[in-house]
Amino acid sequence: MDIQGVAAVVTGGASGLGEATARELAARGAKVAIFDRDGDKGGRVAGEIGGIFCEADVTSDEKVAAAFAKARAAHGQERVLVNCAGVANAAKTVGRDKATGEIKFYPMVQFELAIAINLVGSFRCIAHSAAGMVTLDPLEDGERGCIINTASVAAQDGQIGQAAYSASKGGILAMGLPIARDLMNDGVRVNTILPGVFKTPMVAMMPEQVQEALGAQVPFPKRLGKPEEYARLACFMVENPYMNAEAVRLDGGIRMAPR
Repeated sequence: MDIQGVAAVVTGGASGLGEATARELAARGAKVAIFDRDGDKGGRVAGEIGGIFCEADVTSDEKVAAAFAKARAAHGQERVLVNCAGVANAAKTVGRDKATGEIKFYPMVQFELAIAINLVGSFRCIAHSAAGMVTLDPLEDGERGCIINTASVAAQDGQIGQAAYSASKGGILAMGLPIARDLMNDGVRVNTILPGVFKTPMVAMMPEQVQEALGAQVPFPKRLGKPEEYARLACFMVENPYMNAEAVRLDGGIRMAPR
C-alpha cells in the first residue's frame, strides 16, 4: 500500500512509539489522526504533523466510536490502523509486605486494567476500524486496509511481576492470526510488532545508569531501541502487501531474563 495520501489512525499517538509512528506516517504523506487521552500532548503532536487529534479512551465503546467519527469526518475512512495505546504495570502473583511480612496476592484491579486497555482496547479499535475498512474500494491485489498491533517481547519471555502485562500482550500476539483470517476475504491485513526495551517516556524517566544497564543487556546494538525504529517497521508492514498475519520481534536479539 502506498502511504502517500491514505488516512491513518494511531492510538496512543501522543507519545512514545505511537508518536514516532504518527510522525513517520505523516512524513510519508499520510493523513494522520492521533487517538489518545492526553489532549495537550496529542494536540501538539497533531498540530506539528498536520494531522488531527481525537480524544479517545480505548476502554470505552462510545469514546472510541466518537474518535473514529471525528477522524473520518476530517480525513475519510482510514486504510491504516496502528494500535500503540497501552499501559504497563508490575506486581508478583504472590508477594510479601516488607514491613509486616503479610502475604498478599496480585491486586486484581491492576490485572484487569492491563487486560482492559492493552488487549480489549486494541481489539475494540480493530473492530471499529475494520468495519469501515471493508467498505472501501479495493486497491491492487484487492487490498482495503492494514492493521498493526503492538504486543511486546514480554508476550514470549515475561519477567517476574509481569503476569498481567504478559497476559495482555500475549493475547494481542495470539489474536493476530485469527483476525487476519477473519478479514482475509475483505482484503485487510493484520500484523503484530513485539518491541523489546525502547526509550519511551516511561523508560526515559529512569536514572541514566538504569537505562544504560538495560541497553547493555541487548546483544546488538547494545542500546535501547529508538521509537523511530518501531515506526519504520510499522511503515514497512503497511507498504509490503505480502506481509500478513506476521509477528515480528524488534528487540536487538534480547531474550529477557527472569528479572
